[in-house]
Amino acid sequence: MIARLTGTVLHRSTSAVVVDVAGVGYRVHVVAGAEVPPHGEEVSLHTSLQVREDAMTLYGFTSAAQLALFELLLTSSGVGPRLALAVLSTHRPEVVRTAIAGGDETTLTAVPGIGRKVAQRLVLELKDKVGSVPAPASADGADVGASSATADPAAEEEVRDALLGLGYSAGEVTAALTATRAVTGDAAERLRAALRHLGGGTR
Repeated sequence: MIARLTGTVLHRSTSAVVVDVAGVGYRVHVVAGAEVPPHGEEVSLHTSLQVREDAMTLYGFTSAAQLALFELLLTSSGVGPRLALAVLSTHRPEVVRTAIAGGDETTLTAVPGIGRKVAQRLVLELKDKVGSVPAPASADGADVGASSATADPAAEEEVRDALLGLGYSAGEVTAALTATRAVTGDAAERLRAALRHLGGGTR
């Protein structure tokens, strides 16, 4: 199994990259917006090889957390590689983990191709498994999900409603709330922190 590729970027599109490894070009499907260097530079990707009767397809990720979550999503019935890739193209791994663990169907249905029934199935089948997925570390080495236990649920819900009212999508709101859960203070302070994370603009 091909678990990792390190080579030179030959071609880059919005959904795939061709990596030259010792003269062999590997086409690797990546998440939208993946931080892949330009043509001619070296890249290293964590990969998952998916084998079907008519094809062998490589999916690549810039972090081990993305790869682990991708492969976990594939264990849910009805979820294929394309849908799992769409999830990671829409949300960061920690956002998906939090949504599944907390039964946040709104965040999950923000992913193209995921309706209410699929979101419910993801929560039902993976809720007890997301804890096994490696959580990305923050700059100081702490688990970014560790601060969620200290968040004020009432303040968070108030901030969520305010951001949705400003026109931000459910996915953007969840990402901002996840990124600012370490912020102490009332709802107003949380809202200011979330707006700074989102760029400070309104829609």
